[in-house]
Amino acid sequence: MYLEIFNEIVSILHNDYSGCMDKKGQDNPEFFRNKIILEQDNMTDEKFTEIVQDYLLDFKDLHMTFRNAAQSEKPVQDVGFSVRRYEDLLYVVSAEKETKVKPGFSISELDGKGISELAGVHKRRLMETKAERENWSGILPLYQNALVKDESGNTFNLPLSKYDKEAFIPEYSIRKISESLLYMKLTDFMNHAEISSLIKDNDDLLSSRENLIIDVRVNKGGSDLAYFELLPYLFEGDEIDLTSFDEGVMLTNCTDRNVDLRREMLHGVLSSVDDETSRNQIESLINEMEKHRGKGFVDIDFGKSGEDFLLKTKSGPEKVILLTDVYCGSSGDSFVEVCKNSSKVTVIGRPTLGLNDYSNLAIMRWRDTFELWYPTSKLSIVDEGKGMSGVGIQPDMYIPWTPEHIEIDLDYKRALDLLGVTV
Repeated sequence: MYLEIFNEIVSILHNDYSGCMDKKGQDNPEFFRNKIILEQDNMTDEKFTEIVQDYLLDFKDLHMTFRNAAQSEKPVQDVGFSVRRYEDLLYVVSAEKETKVKPGFSISELDGKGISELAGVHKRRLMETKAERENWSGILPLYQNALVKDESGNTFNLPLSKYDKEAFIPEYSIRKISESLLYMKLTDFMNHAEISSLIKDNDDLLSSRENLIIDVRVNKGGSDLAYFELLPYLFEGDEIDLTSFDEGVMLTNCTDRNVDLRREMLHGVLSSVDDETSRNQIESLINEMEKHRGKGFVDIDFGKSGEDFLLKTKSGPEKVILLTDVYCGSSGDSFVEVCKNSSKVTVIGRPTLGLNDYSNLAIMRWRDTFELWYPTSKLSIVDEGKGMSGVGIQPDMYIPWTPEHIEIDLDYKRALDLLGVTV
């Protein structure tokens, strides 16, 4: 059973995955197939999941995941705190469950190995070339002890424990900072209805305030459609032609499997969307995919009728600043990329995660246990070497991350300086 599922996964990644041609020969399925065969008598769902997840690292695509759906019902565990690397140290940036550390503490070793050495050991998993972009959340639980230094310079050994990770709580909010300034925070674009209500309920504020700061430094993505209602406040002119912002074209791999899986997913989205424009866009996409079924990579032309992708602008802030960081990805990437086309918008902070070279995920399921999430579309500019993988959407003003950010929100402070606002 496990071998059959793995072989189907390999087939999907070699034929249906939108990076199948770009990454041909990059993977080594035989190595992982042999691991499954050697351990088949003792194989468990958990062990199989680990092997497949390891195999997927060959593709260097953060938009692709494999998980045990049954296991995903259990609480995710971590070490009870989060870190960010600066030079040769990991700095604690938040401590949710582990009481022995505080933000600002630093880690110089894990099980006696220095952080720079470990960055080399885990290079395949980290997939980054800049320290500030590395994600160590999945690496810390692999070790038993950390050498920690507190803010007074005292060093101590910390046994790393496992804690149930607190569930992510989305935030969609607008706050009036002053008579001229609004602050908006959007941690994802998953709840279309709630984001739409936020924008409609605050129309007067968005239309009357001179300055707006939008914080998407943490944005876990979702649907691009969820931010469309915000865009009219962020652009000048009479209308916004979203199709004019595309660099190259979006090529969709319209294999039979992809059309079936994407259609199923989009019909699910339709059931929760009331906005007529959004429904038209989804239905148009479904129809176009069906039209091109079995034709491989196709430039789906559903947006070129024009109307659904022309947005009428509204009275809005004169100056808009987006705060960005590597924790902003997928639809968060798209939002930042679109907003950079507005003369009213300045992006400051660090580059986004950069997930959208390969996007529009399909979900393949096996016996209600395993799920493979994989992209079905790619940007044509990838073929020109202009993709965003590993580099993200670049800010207009780059602010390197340093441990000082733990105590002071340097990005927000810079935004206030740019706007000439004192609060």
